[in-house]
Amino acid sequence: MAREKKSPGLKILWLWTIGTAAILVTNVFRTRLRDLEQIMNSQQQQQEGAITDSVPVDTALESDEGIFREVK
Repeated sequence: MAREKKSPGLKILWLWTIGTAAILVTNVFRTRLRDLEQIMNSQQQQQEGAITDSVPVDTALESDEGIFREVK
């Protein structure tokens, strides 16, 4: 039972099909990575925005010098 010889055209067709599938899988993978990176960047910008929108607190005055007290 000898193996039938495949024509060169069929081999080229298989190469074309596998190559096209590889290109499509690569494009989907790159697109998903790009979308994930954009989501991560937007979340990071939101966190940075929340940090920069906060009010800075000066903790340099830890003594009672600048505080007025009511004397009774």
